[in-house]
Amino acid sequence: MSVTPSSVVEGQNCRILALPKYDCLAASARHRYFAIEGYLSDAGIVVKYSPLLDDRYLHGFLQNGKKSLGRLLSGYWNRLTELRSACEYDLLWIHFEALPYLPAWVEILLTSGTQPYVLDFDDALFHQYDQHNNLLVRKVLGGKIPELVRRAAGVIAGNEYIADMAERAGCRRVAVIPTVVDLNRYDRIKQHNNRRGQVRVGWMGSRSTAAYLGIVEPVLTELQRAGEISGALVVGAAGLQAGGQSVSHRPWREETEVDDLMDMDIGIMPLRDSPWERGKCGFKLIQYMACGLPVVASPVGVNRKIVQHGANGFLAESNEEWREALKILAGDPLLRQVMGEMGRERVKSDFSLQKTAPRLVEFLKECAAS
Repeated sequence: MSVTPSSVVEGQNCRILALPKYDCLAASARHRYFAIEGYLSDAGIVVKYSPLLDDRYLHGFLQNGKKSLGRLLSGYWNRLTELRSACEYDLLWIHFEALPYLPAWVEILLTSGTQPYVLDFDDALFHQYDQHNNLLVRKVLGGKIPELVRRAAGVIAGNEYIADMAERAGCRRVAVIPTVVDLNRYDRIKQHNNRRGQVRVGWMGSRSTAAYLGIVEPVLTELQRAGEISGALVVGAAGLQAGGQSVSHRPWREETEVDDLMDMDIGIMPLRDSPWERGKCGFKLIQYMACGLPVVASPVGVNRKIVQHGANGFLAESNEEWREALKILAGDPLLRQVMGEMGRERVKSDFSLQKTAPRLVEFLKECAAS
């Protein structure tokens, strides 16, 4: 039996309980949840945000890689408290899952008979369970996400790979909405005038994704020793050594994010080709392009869609392809300018908050009335 929220029927404000996994320090929560609060308010939607894990937990993990058990338990307790009040809302807007590493039946029991819920995925989280190294985890939790998806009023998928999973699981309402940038914040475009040998290759990410830099480390070392580039700028995570060559590391800060991107000349996104990587949203490519940077990326998953090879950047798989792409861009400031401007236009048309937020608002309203 479906339940129709009274506030939707009576034309009152729609009430949503937003349950992101992290607070606003995490890019996924910041851009997929908190950034659209104004759009939701304008549409008559009242949202209560209740992250599972707060910024203090995430800050500690990003600083030293350690997870605070106390904050983790506190987060779960608060989440259980919120779920007990779910009937007060017209819709639950859940990031991935409500209670990580607990079986599906626990979440179903806590939400069954209350209001509908939407699941929001910007990573292939289901592979965290169905491809886990531990057989017991695969056995107990491998089918959790498909089961939750099947019962959901809707799924917001960051890319087609995730959308395909949701449709196979039996979800009747799926919207592909990528993680995007707010053009009001990304309001500048890079002016490319650095010559060969002065060009800095840039990467922005987190500790968990820094390992991908090892894919391009030998190429960056070679290009710098040959005088093709001046070095690399890594924002958000240490890890790239580049054979002792010049690598600048900066901590990620929201207030300096755009300035750090503007200090780059070429943005890169190396990836391995595996199921987890195929589910990524390519957000760092969108950030680079929003600032007018040409990009070089591995041809994995959504990267193939975001990067128009030869127009706003290059797709590179082998060392030779990475070397050639970076060498071409490093030696041609006019090409970097043209590609950067084309990338900026691509973001305006397909990957900006101004374009996707109205779609997301309508989708949430539709699911609330399901």
